[in-house]
Amino acid sequence: MTVAKPLPPRTSAARVPAVDVVRGFSIVLMVSYHLCFDLNLYGLTAFRFNDAPFWLNLRGVIVSLFLGIMGVSLHLASRAGRHRDRYLRRLALIATCAGLVTVASHQIFPQSYIYFGVLHFVAVASVLALPFLRLDWGNLGGGLALIGLGNTVHLPFFDHPALHWVGMMTYKPFTEDYVPLVPWFGVVLLGLWLGRRLYGRHEAPARTLPHILSPLAAMGRHSLLVYMLHQPLLLGVLYLILRVHSFSII
Repeated sequence: MTVAKPLPPRTSAARVPAVDVVRGFSIVLMVSYHLCFDLNLYGLTAFRFNDAPFWLNLRGVIVSLFLGIMGVSLHLASRAGRHRDRYLRRLALIATCAGLVTVASHQIFPQSYIYFGVLHFVAVASVLALPFLRLDWGNLGGGLALIGLGNTVHLPFFDHPALHWVGMMTYKPFTEDYVPLVPWFGVVLLGLWLGRRLYGRHEAPARTLPHILSPLAAMGRHSLLVYMLHQPLLLGVLYLILRVHSFSII
């Protein structure tokens, strides 16, 4: 009788505390950004998210951190050994969450709902990155090329709605979150390259961190859960605060 080989524990080589900390830090930045966005939504502030350099650059930093760490994590997962069933379950979960984001955003922003945001990108990039896992310096060159392409080439051909997910459009689509393949897949490739530099095929990554960083590491380990829950919680708490404040005035 053949005994099925068990999957390795979740604390395998694919789990590196330092990577979780950086991912957790990007989550903190994202939650802070969305808190300010929600304050705008309720009319409490007037931040200019669409044209103010500070907000545009902050969003770029947040997405770059998150997707760069995605590339590092893909390298670590491949180093630990890919397991098809676990990979497919994770991919299905991300795709389902992306669909929920689309549905929920359509209820709140029917004219600018999210149809290819960060989770949609992560689902697609998780598949497209598979052939690049064995590359090394090619990922550096390819990543820089995609970033350069996405920031310099804008063609009317890609303005068609069916091609918005690719990028290289001549205008920014009217949507609340937009993370196209070009240039952002280039950041994932840079993360793959950096992962090989930091965590080669044989080096054992350090697994101890100062306790003060434990909350960030915990957020990094559960980034998808935090991503899915933080906006409903922020919007709900702000709504309750405003309701209580209005009652107190009355």
